[in-house]
Amino acid sequence: MRQLAELRRSFAGPGRLDWIGLRPARKAPMTPVDQAGIAVDGLDGDHGRTGKRAVTLLQAEHLAVVASLIGRGELPPDVLRRNLVISGLNLTATREFGLQIGTVRLAVEVPCAPCSRMEQVLGPGGYTALRGHGGWCCSVLEPGNIALGDPVHPDF
Repeated sequence: MRQLAELRRSFAGPGRLDWIGLRPARKAPMTPVDQAGIAVDGLDGDHGRTGKRAVTLLQAEHLAVVASLIGRGELPPDVLRRNLVISGLNLTATREFGLQIGTVRLAVEVPCAPCSRMEQVLGPGGYTALRGHGGWCCSVLEPGNIALGDPVHPDF
């Protein structure tokens, strides 16, 4: 039988970077881009935070969950205001290892909690629907460049 530590490092395969969004100013609409540079303080051109919240991630599969919980058929990624949408990889399971996307290395730091504006944007229950599905905040360990379609790996 495999040891727990070995099981925790077992992933079916790499994930994929499906969407990149920049917030040019606070409360401004998200701008989708095909590629981006990431510096220590976050994505180039993004009005974000530094440190543990420099880059925000969302698991693509959670878009359908949140949409279902609020009674919508679809939910575009820009509505939730996260920088990167990643599919095919359980982001929660990467927290202890961090991530590598393109040439960038990220430390997965803390859950990205929903803000009260989600109730306005998503309607009644929007805030609660995002609890546990709001993604992750990351700090940048190694700056670099990313592009749509890049594989996303746990950073062992």
